[in-house]
Amino acid sequence: MTDRYDQGMATRRTVLGDAHVDRAEAAKTDFDAPFQTLITEGAWGSVWSRDTISKRERSMLTIALLAGLGNDHELAMHIRATARTGASRQDVLEALLHVAIYAGVPRANHAIKIAKDTFAEMEETHP
Repeated sequence: MTDRYDQGMATRRTVLGDAHVDRAEAAKTDFDAPFQTLITEGAWGSVWSRDTISKRERSMLTIALLAGLGNDHELAMHIRATARTGASRQDVLEALLHVAIYAGVPRANHAIKIAKDTFAEMEETHP
């Protein structure tokens, strides 16, 4: 693998946690391996690994973009990642308030429901 892949995998584990990455790696097949390499090198090795802004800020940006685009499955995953990125519940709410104004109230309303459900799930597993 490449240095960018190795850096991406390290960052991915830092943000999403070992358990999540281990599950994704175990589910990887020959069919989706090129895609997994692409996101590991591109998203995690190139963008998330930059030190120009904090992981907290990247987390907030990612949550706002995912909510604004309606990528609900990815949204819940990144809400869970806030436990490792330093983004607080208030940070998430602020990001979603921006979504309401710039991407639409229905998207923000749905994202807030996902965030509430995900935070409740997180409390149940790690009170």
